[in-house]
Formats: sequence, C-alpha cells, structure tokens
Amino acid sequence: MTTAQLKEMATQVRRDIVRMVHKVQSGHPGGSLGCTEFLTALYFSVMKRKEGFDMDGRNEDVFFLSNGHISPVFYSVLARSGYFPVAELATFRHLNSRLQGHPATHEHLPGVRIASGSLGQGLSVACGAAFAKKLNNDNTLVYSLHGDGELQEGQNWEAIMFAAHHKSDNLIATIDVNGQQIDGPTDKVMNLGSLRAKFEAFGWLVMDMNGNDMDDVLATLARAKEATGKGQPICILMVTAMGKGISFMEGTHEWHGIAPNDKQLAEALAQLPETSFGDY
Repeated sequence: MTTAQLKEMATQVRRDIVRMVHKVQSGHPGGSLGCTEFLTALYFSVMKRKEGFDMDGRNEDVFFLSNGHISPVFYSVLARSGYFPVAELATFRHLNSRLQGHPATHEHLPGVRIASGSLGQGLSVACGAAFAKKLNNDNTLVYSLHGDGELQEGQNWEAIMFAAHHKSDNLIATIDVNGQQIDGPTDKVMNLGSLRAKFEAFGWLVMDMNGNDMDDVLATLARAKEATGKGQPICILMVTAMGKGISFMEGTHEWHGIAPNDKQLAEALAQLPETSFGDY
C-alpha cells in the first residue's frame, strides 16, 4: 500500500472499531483508536508475512498483542489484511464467536498466537519467540505491543532483563505511551517515570515515535528494522492519544472501556469519512 492508502485504511479501521463496540455496547475503543496507525502500518506494509497461518510462525515476522483489551483494532486489521472474512467483524463479543472480547487461542482465529486477557505477559512470550527464532536460525523478526500502564506489572521487567541478557536483537517491542489506564492517568495511578531511562538502563536500544502520524510510524519502524541484528533488543516509545480520531474521545481514560451510544456513534462516524474499502 502507498502511504495514502495506509492512511485511508486507518480511517476504515477506526470506523470498524466504533461500529463493533457500539453494536454490543461492550469493548475498549480508546486504546484501539490510538493504536490504529501502528497496527495498520505493521500488517499492511512492515511485517514479512507468508500465505496462510500457522502457530509456529517460522520464516515470517510474528506479532504479539500484549494489551489484549484493544482487540477491536487487532481484529479489524487482521480481517482487513486477509486472515479471516471482514464480515466476521459483525460477530465481535457475541457468544460462541471467534472474536472474543480479549483474543484467545481456543477459537483458533487465524492471526492470534496467544491469549492476552491478562496484562503484563506478552513481552515474556515475545522474548520466547525471539529466542526460538535464533535457535532455529530463522532471521525473521518478532514484534509486540504493550500498554504503558501494563508496565506496572512486574513480569515485564524480568522479560526486559532477559531480552537484554540474551541479546534478543530480533525483537522490536512497542509501548503505547498514551498516559492513560482504566483508573485514570498513569502518573496518578502509578507513575512510570522515564521509560527511556529504564529501558536504556536494562540495555535496550530506545526510539521515539509519534504513533498517530503514519509517516513517522513508517519511518521509525524502518529505522527499528535497520537496527536489528546488532546485539540489542529494540523498544519503541510510541506516543498516542487515547481515542484518536474522534474529538470527544481523545485524551481521556473515560473511553478506555465504554461503548458509544447511538448519538455518539453517529457523531463519531461523521468525523471518520467513508472509505473505498467499505464498512463490513
């Protein structure tokens, strides 16, 4: 896709997100909307992917979503990039649907390699996958996405130490730095301090990225790929606005996990122009 097409796809993904969450009056739109450019760029431009899907992920780049509550954006991007029919988005959070509120593996949904309802575990999995690729002489990469509030979980820091010790230079972990979590601003709930200083102290290479600017997302991910294979795991600190793209949702934790009503949906869709890709 061209950059213009990627931006148009990001708009379509945002339309999918608000429609999915509205239909069942359940889900997490805020973080999903903030991470739209990143996941769109990753799946439609950056990652090396092969035909079909298998859990091993050998000889292709793999992605792990740690902050699994932002499943609406993940499901939309997976469907739009060909992992399963786009029409299946209409089953989001329904009983017996493959598209549960948090991604799970027992539904065997293509594109989902781990269950990620419990926060703080995804980096450990990503470290294991990166380690396995090296053991298998597989030169493809492991990508992961984490919330900033999620880093309050201690398991992350063991994984961060592990990756640096084992020189997991085939791992690119992105942190969604939106400054919000379910109970309020992260600096009020449990201040994370300088994430750059922390990751660098643990031996990681750290990059900054504007996660809501498609051009910067593409450029930073390209720089991150160029930096792989040089002895350090890579952390991208991705600054985003929770609820990005919808004026009344932006920048507040209040839209972390609530759904828009009919009037709010209409207002949201009015701010997200229809695209050539079409609604499901």
